[in-house]
Amino acid sequence: MSQASDPSCQPPRKADPKFLVYLSLGLNQSEINEYFTGPAFLAWNRMGNLHTWAGPLPLSWHLKQLYLQYRILERMRSLGMLTVLPAFSGHIPRGILRVFPRINATRLGSWSHFDCAYSCTYLMSPEDSMFQVIGTLFLKELIKEFGTDHVYSADTFNEMRPLSSEPNYLSKVSAAVFHSMTGADPRAVWLMQGWLFQHQPDFWQPTQVQAFLRGVPLGRMVVLDLFAESKPVYLWTESFYGQPFIWCMLHNFGGNHGLFGSAESINRGPFVARKFLNSTMVGVGLTPEGIEQNDVMYELMTDLGWRKEPVNLLEWVADYAAQRYGVRNTKATTAWQLLLESVYNCSGVCVNHNHSPLVRRPSLRMNTELWYNQSAVYEAWRLLQSLTEELGTSSTFRYDLVDVARQAMQQLVSAYYWDIKQAFQGHVLTHLLTAGGVLVYDLLPELDNLLASDERFLLGRWLEAARSMATSDREAELYDLNARNQLTLWGPLGNILDYANKQLGGLVLDYYAVRWTLFVSTLVECLNAGMPFHQNQFNQAVFQVEKGFIYNAKRYPVRPTGNTLEIAHKIFLKYYPTAMRRGHLAAV
Repeated sequence: MSQASDPSCQPPRKADPKFLVYLSLGLNQSEINEYFTGPAFLAWNRMGNLHTWAGPLPLSWHLKQLYLQYRILERMRSLGMLTVLPAFSGHIPRGILRVFPRINATRLGSWSHFDCAYSCTYLMSPEDSMFQVIGTLFLKELIKEFGTDHVYSADTFNEMRPLSSEPNYLSKVSAAVFHSMTGADPRAVWLMQGWLFQHQPDFWQPTQVQAFLRGVPLGRMVVLDLFAESKPVYLWTESFYGQPFIWCMLHNFGGNHGLFGSAESINRGPFVARKFLNSTMVGVGLTPEGIEQNDVMYELMTDLGWRKEPVNLLEWVADYAAQRYGVRNTKATTAWQLLLESVYNCSGVCVNHNHSPLVRRPSLRMNTELWYNQSAVYEAWRLLQSLTEELGTSSTFRYDLVDVARQAMQQLVSAYYWDIKQAFQGHVLTHLLTAGGVLVYDLLPELDNLLASDERFLLGRWLEAARSMATSDREAELYDLNARNQLTLWGPLGNILDYANKQLGGLVLDYYAVRWTLFVSTLVECLNAGMPFHQNQFNQAVFQVEKGFIYNAKRYPVRPTGNTLEIAHKIFLKYYPTAMRRGHLAAV
C-alpha cells in the first residue's frame, strides 16, 4: 500500500510535539521517518547517537507515546515530583538541510560500531540563528502540550567527540542550548548527564569541562554524576566548577542479569561527596540502564537517601532479608551476608557488563575473571535451597532462589568452557565431547527450564510487552524485531553484540545454547580434520544463527511452565557437587 493511500500514514492532528515541530518546519514524512529509530533504540536517537535503525516509527507510536506522557506527568505531579521535559540539544534531521539549505550544520563522527548509515548526526552551529528558532519552537510546543516544572534535559555530546576542543566553542554550544531553553521558559534549569566527561577523558580535560559547564549561569544547570559509585567526576572537576550535581548510582548496563554491586562504595560515596570541599551536591539518584535485577542494590541506595551516615551493611542486609521474606531466618540472613561480601562487594572501577561466556559469542579467548570468590555464591545457593519448605510460598524467595541458582549455573558455564578450551588445545577429543555435551545438552537446557518456571524470567513476556503496543500485525512484527535485536545483535551486524544480554527462559535455549552447540561442533570438526579453529570463519557462521533467532517468528510462552521448587531441587542435586569441587578455585 502506498503512503498516499494509507490513512495511517497521513500527518496526525495530534502527536508527539517533536514530530509536529518537524512537520511545521517543512520536513516530509519520509524525512521524519529517516530520523527516528525504532522504539528499542530511541534513547540513543534522542542523544544524537543513532538515526533510522530499526524504524520507521509508526504514527500510532507517536500518538500512544503522547497519551502515555499525559499519564506519567499527571501521576508524577500528583506525588509532588518535578517533571523533566526534553529540550533541543542541537541535533537535527538531515531533512532540515533541504528546507534550510543555508543552515550551518556539521556531521559528527560515527558512534560506537555503527557507520554513517545509522549514526554521524548533524549538529547545528551554536552561532546559527536557526539554533534558537528550532530550539525555542520545540520547547514552546512541549510546554503548551504538557505544562512545565521548569527543568529540561539535553545531551549534546553523549559519547560523541565535539568538533573542537577550543574552550570558546564549547562554551558557545552549552550557552546556545541553554538560551534555547530560556527563550521558551525564562526560569529554565538544564538537567544534564555527566557521563560524557568520564567516557572520553582524553578530550574532556579540566579546561574543556569548565568551559562547557560555565557556558550556563551557575545554578541554572544540574549535572547527574552518572556513575559516581565507580567513576565520580565531581572529584576532579572541583565539584563541577560550581554547578549543582546529583550523586548517582548507575549500577547496571544493558539490563543485564547477573548478581553484581558495589555496596561499600554506595554506602560511603554520597556522604563523602557531601563533605567534599565546596561541595555542590544537591541530592542522590538512580540512573540504571535497566531495572528488574539486583533488587538489593536499589533498596540500599534508596534507603541511604534518608540517612545521615553510612549503615552497618551486615546488619542492614539481615533486616533486608527479613523484610523481603516476611520472617527473620538465620540461614537466609547468612546467605545474604555471603552475597553482600562477594558479588555485591566489587571495589575499584566496577563496570557491570556481564561478560560471562554464557551470554557472549563463543571464542577461545573469553573473559572468565570474577571479582569475588565463587564458593560464596555456591554456599548461598545451598542455604537458600535448604529453605524451600520454610519459605517456598514467598514469591520474593522463589525469585531469589532462581536468581542465585542462575548465578551458580552461570559460574559453571565458565568452568565447562575452560574444560572445552583445554580439551581442544590439548587435542583430547573425548574430553571435548564430554564437557561440550554436558554444557549444551544438559546444563543450558536445565537453566532454561529453571528460568521458564518463573514469570519474571520469561522471554515471552519481554516480546509480548513489545508486541502489545502494536495496532496492526505489521507493527507487531516491527516491535518484535526491536525487542529481539536489542537483546542480541544490538544493530544490523552485531554492532554492539550482546550488550543488553539477559538470561530468560527461551532465550537461553534458542539463542545462547544454539551458539554454544555450533561452537562445540566446530571445535570437534577441527580436531577430527586436524585443522586450526578460525574465529573469523566461526563468526560468519554464528552470525547467521544469531540473525536467525531475530527472524524466527516463534511465539514464546508468556506464562511459566513447571514447578520452580521441584526444578531447582533437581538442578541442585545434579550440579551442586560439581560446583563445590570447582568452587574452591581462588577468584581471579
